[in-house]
Amino acid sequence: MNNFAEIFEITDSTPTKSYKKGEIIQHAGDKSIKTFYVKEGLLRAYTIDEKGREHNFMFASEGWIITDVESIEFNEPALLYIESIEPSIVVPLDREALMADYFKKMDFQDVIKPLLKRVAVMQRRIILMMSASAKERYLHFLETYPQLPNRLPQKMIASYLGITPEALSKIRGNMSRNK
Repeated sequence: MNNFAEIFEITDSTPTKSYKKGEIIQHAGDKSIKTFYVKEGLLRAYTIDEKGREHNFMFASEGWIITDVESIEFNEPALLYIESIEPSIVVPLDREALMADYFKKMDFQDVIKPLLKRVAVMQRRIILMMSASAKERYLHFLETYPQLPNRLPQKMIASYLGITPEALSKIRGNMSRNK
């Protein structure tokens, strides 16, 4: 057992919710925080700063989960918005489900392995944001999310990398010329 669907006992009969492209699933400030398992589609988690700029924090495609970990852990209002980038079908899991039955039934190793993978992706991203060049961050993005570059607008990828869309365009151009 090494994926989220198995851990949370998600089957074809598990209740799902469908979201349209661009639909906000969770708003910053929401008190009822969910974790979303993505069956189909693509979601993003992001913040909006005081100047109104969006900052993409993470993406989740098929088989991934997405949540506001800090809000779940401390049972506080959401800090992140979660939006459907494509038409999506998700399994919403509430905090109580995450903290109770699912984990009690499972072997600790089976639960922790995929969760550690997700945490490792976030940790690596933070380290890269602190120390790597924009090109190195983009290469890591391509390695981590190989299926996403053709599914995401350049503006969202640039925001995730902490650069402007113009800087991303320049990086992509230089990479294609150097092939």
